[in-house]
Amino acid sequence: MKRFLLLAMIGFVAFGCSKDRLTDPLDIELDDLLGRLSPTGSADYYILPESDDFGSIIAGVNNPITAEKVELGKLFFYETALAGDAMHESSRYTYSCATCHLPEAGFMPGRKQGIADGGMGMGNDRGMNEDYDESELDTQAGRALSLLNVSYVTNTTWTGKFGANHTNADTENIWDVFEDTHINYTGLDGIEAQLIEGQVLHRMKVDEYVLDELGYRALYDAAFPDYPVEERYGAETTAFALAAYIRTLLSNKAPFQEWLKGERGALTDMQKEGALLFYGKAGCVRCHKGPSMSANEYHAIGVKDMYDSHGFNTSVDDLRNFGRGGFTGKEEDLYKFKVPTIYNMKDSPFYFHGSSKHTLWGVVEYFNDAIPENERVDRNISPLFHPLNLTTIEIQQLVAFLADGLRDPDLDRYVPDAVLSGNCFPNNDPISREIMGCE
Repeated sequence: MKRFLLLAMIGFVAFGCSKDRLTDPLDIELDDLLGRLSPTGSADYYILPESDDFGSIIAGVNNPITAEKVELGKLFFYETALAGDAMHESSRYTYSCATCHLPEAGFMPGRKQGIADGGMGMGNDRGMNEDYDESELDTQAGRALSLLNVSYVTNTTWTGKFGANHTNADTENIWDVFEDTHINYTGLDGIEAQLIEGQVLHRMKVDEYVLDELGYRALYDAAFPDYPVEERYGAETTAFALAAYIRTLLSNKAPFQEWLKGERGALTDMQKEGALLFYGKAGCVRCHKGPSMSANEYHAIGVKDMYDSHGFNTSVDDLRNFGRGGFTGKEEDLYKFKVPTIYNMKDSPFYFHGSSKHTLWGVVEYFNDAIPENERVDRNISPLFHPLNLTTIEIQQLVAFLADGLRDPDLDRYVPDAVLSGNCFPNNDPISREIMGCE
């Protein structure tokens, strides 16, 4: 009798656990919805690869991902010793790629507009070095995009101007119009092409000091043994190493990713309801697609520009305010901007290319109301931008999914313990060193 009761209790517990995991109505509904939307017929389609599964990560043209490239790129991404071409001596060796792509900010700036050369301090308190005029600052008129899941991006920047193929396949006639897009003639994908040009734009260089005094030459030798020695330590290999590392930056520990991999308790009921709205009534998936929740598409939704947020080095007439149209020169592309990933958006409270919204609630309300906020955007509004008719509780559910369901909590795993220079990173200016205790 006791044995029967024990077996019955075990069976009840096992059935209960199985029921929680396999037959929860929200899980069933979400799994079914994802399967119907997936091109493979399975929710597994939305699972991001592991960061060390190089064979499953999308690599760039002529740039297969290897552990040696990733190691070099990881160090260089945080190495302030690359900042050797700063405009003024006081900013030399004080910034890095991570200055404007902070891991703790979801690989976005910690302020509304990134400041590399000419900046001082950390996060939203980063200001201008007093030795600089505003025109000398290294800033962009669009908020720096997140680097998470960027391996899925074929053409980079808000306008998609870098990269020879995909959405730029028919733009060769304008590559000579802009000095930086001449790089597209190399046939490279956007990440690699932009990183080659970015070394000049962001006043960085690899020289004998970096190679020999700091010891990076051996890492180049390990990463690029097939390159002739005279080509091994240049802008292309530097970009290829950085690109290999950046392509491994995947938000694969976010609760939604854990749920997709079978941990059904990784999402709360509120977040599951939000996911159902994301893929259903709210229609977010029409733009934020696939495993990366981004798209190599451009849409006009009428948001304000960095000029409206009083950003540095921009104006009402800035060509970059015209989005894709500022690059292609086509009327039908005016005011259209690339669809970004939305993983870890909670980590940095500035949204859209002009940082015009500061909360995820405000972002969802903007899409729910679908009223363009920029009076200068008078055409090409996306047909997907229309009122969603979400209730207050539905907005709350959707925000819960966006804020925490899509937030990978462990991005520090992508940060090295130290760089070969021994410098403070991601910034090495006096204010940052004091804040981070690097003195």
